[in-house]
Amino acid sequence: MEVLSGALVGLVLAGPASAAARRDVYFEQTVVTSAEGRPAGPGVVSQVWYSGRKMRLEVGAAVGGPAFILRLDTGKAYRVDPGAKTVTAMDAERLRARSHMDLSMAGDLMGGDEEGSVRTAALRTPRTIAGYACRGYRITSGSAVLDVYVTEALPMGIEAFTEFLEWSGASESLAGIVAELRKLRGFPLETRSRITVLGKVQETRSTVTKVKLGPQPASLFEPPQGFRVVAEAPEEQE
Repeated sequence: MEVLSGALVGLVLAGPASAAARRDVYFEQTVVTSAEGRPAGPGVVSQVWYSGRKMRLEVGAAVGGPAFILRLDTGKAYRVDPGAKTVTAMDAERLRARSHMDLSMAGDLMGGDEEGSVRTAALRTPRTIAGYACRGYRITSGSAVLDVYVTEALPMGIEAFTEFLEWSGASESLAGIVAELRKLRGFPLETRSRITVLGKVQETRSTVTKVKLGPQPASLFEPPQGFRVVAEAPEEQE
């Protein structure tokens, strides 16, 4: 449960979180964390599929590995283990509550829970990310600094993220930051967050490396055929 809720929080804070209603999207991203300027490793690669109110997340460079499926349309969540050919039916409400708790803690650290307490300024140097021209913005809130690069070349933006942001708790816990993000025109392809905790700078950089628009197979968001569906163990829920 902790790993999966952490992945959801990462999607909210470090990159795209949803797609527009009736518009499907697939993207790949790499997330690198650093402490005091020293990267913790080469970064974590993930693939995300969205189709309306359905999401599939796979962590790792190879497609077809362990996956997490979230169905906002049915209120269900699944963890897929291809090696064991099992699907664990998760407690979606418990997962949502954990996401709210984690984002509340993030909001306390970032000072982003109140509108009007956050400021945004344009960055001078444009960039090209995943083949798309992007403009950069710096959002400051308390001890946190968030650099965001967005592109207007894709037909979606932060306003399309509303439902997921509300489900995860970001709209409440990070209200000020989310309000500033909603003012930006375009789809975020890179975010870099820097938070100072006890005098030490913690940084997370998320970069989208590939984006594909178009219909996604419905089977991606269902337990695979032939897999055994099991209930989540009580110790996994804690």
